[in-house]
Amino acid sequence: MLPCHGYPELKKYSHLYGHYGTAWQNQQREFAEFPGAIVMTTNCLMPPKDSYRKNLFTAGPVGWPGIAHISTRDFSPAIKRTLELPGFSEDKEGKKVYTGFARNAILSVADKVVEAVKAGKIRHFFLVGGCDGAKPGRNYYTDFVEKAPKDTVILTLACGKFRFFDKDLGSVNGIPRLLDVGQCNDAYSAIQIALALAKAFNCNVNDLPLSIILSWFEQKAVAILLTLLYLGIRDIRLGPTLPAFISPKVLDVLVKNFELKPISTPEEDLKAILG
Repeated sequence: MLPCHGYPELKKYSHLYGHYGTAWQNQQREFAEFPGAIVMTTNCLMPPKDSYRKNLFTAGPVGWPGIAHISTRDFSPAIKRTLELPGFSEDKEGKKVYTGFARNAILSVADKVVEAVKAGKIRHFFLVGGCDGAKPGRNYYTDFVEKAPKDTVILTLACGKFRFFDKDLGSVNGIPRLLDVGQCNDAYSAIQIALALAKAFNCNVNDLPLSIILSWFEQKAVAILLTLLYLGIRDIRLGPTLPAFISPKVLDVLVKNFELKPISTPEEDLKAILG
């Protein structure tokens, strides 16, 4: 629910409250611990466990055998099940995170961003995000964000953000150092931000103090990567494993034409990027 708080038409409803859970691969544990009804609306559904099957509903393009599917806009079955369940027995103070930094929000203060860069207060921007998964190696992205210098700004999007979305990175020149652009589909926003900054600095995107550090996990990430390559974006770092379609010959083409490279360690990559 985290991105929903960034949309004004949803944010105005008082019962849209908070956010529960992290990335998709943790859902079997987190859904089992959630004492309410759950409506799945995307393709990230894992095999449901018996402990929460009766609490789970699907809608839109996602479905599972034996799980109630809501094919219309009538969510009364999910509401009915919610009222039957106990909910949390007590309130617990959670962390507060910022969200909703899509292109309109960031570009509304573009003049302050440009001013901070020209004054040397912001040295570099990192777009760190993408997919998440359970295989080892993804702690790289948490370490990278934590070790990025305090005069740099982190843009993030998609479920890769859950590796560090609740970190308090402070601010630089009044701008939060961690800016959540949104969902994976909001890659469009990130591209528009980059294009607007390039226009403001009178240069092309590849000349900006901006580096893209992507976490990979196939599916629609393929379309996003191909879009970035089509737009001529160079020097993208990708990991923790390379896409399955990148054979040695394809990798050679991508390295020569787009300077695509696999991640190494946060320390080595930061040193290489920042010089």
